[in-house]
Amino acid sequence: MRFRVDDALFERFPDLAIGVVIAAGIDNRRHGEAAAAFLRKQIAAVRNAWSPDRLEADPRIAAWRVAYRSFGAKPKKHRCSVENAIRTILDGGELPSINTAVDIYNAISLKHCVPAGGDDLDRVVGDIALTFAEGGERFVPLNGTDSMPPKPGEVIYRDDEDVLCRRWNWRECDKSKMTDASRNLCLVVEGLPPVSAEEAGRISAELSDVVATICGGSTSAHLVDRNAPEVEIETA
Repeated sequence: MRFRVDDALFERFPDLAIGVVIAAGIDNRRHGEAAAAFLRKQIAAVRNAWSPDRLEADPRIAAWRVAYRSFGAKPKKHRCSVENAIRTILDGGELPSINTAVDIYNAISLKHCVPAGGDDLDRVVGDIALTFAEGGERFVPLNGTDSMPPKPGEVIYRDDEDVLCRRWNWRECDKSKMTDASRNLCLVVEGLPPVSAEEAGRISAELSDVVATICGGSTSAHLVDRNAPEVEIETA
């Protein structure tokens, strides 16, 4: 099994850097309160430090809006995952605790203002690829039942059978969602300038360390960029 980014993505986004964390044999029920507390701390930090004006002007958010426009998504309707999370918090909404691993990557996302996400590897078929959609691929959204296929040219994560996330990091699928029973994970930290490859690497190393500390198991952090567009995934 591999995690890979198609060359066509790097042709359009040459400075894209993705930190990939492989977590094997974790206990996703372990120390759930520690993960939830970490998430609450970052939510409080957002409320203290962020404002709607800062969100509109922040270069990290702006980079994702430009990226979304490049493949036909409307940023005001389809926001990247971290902008959506910050807006939810600033609007007084809740960012609920889901499970240990999800709480951890959401907290890291808020802390560094970068999109983060992941998949349960035991539910993935074949490789995980970041690529452009042909259009019509099967995508069943989180907690949904009906397919909502991507449009041609849309940036997607997919495995050998299904779309795992639409519009890059906008909406995750139901198929590979993480649950309390998940043991083997592929987590990602996504960086576009002004986030450098070095920073994406540091953030993913932090994510790897926190998952290992709270969830146990073994973790490893990798960097995928145009010089190293894929990584082998080993969970045994």
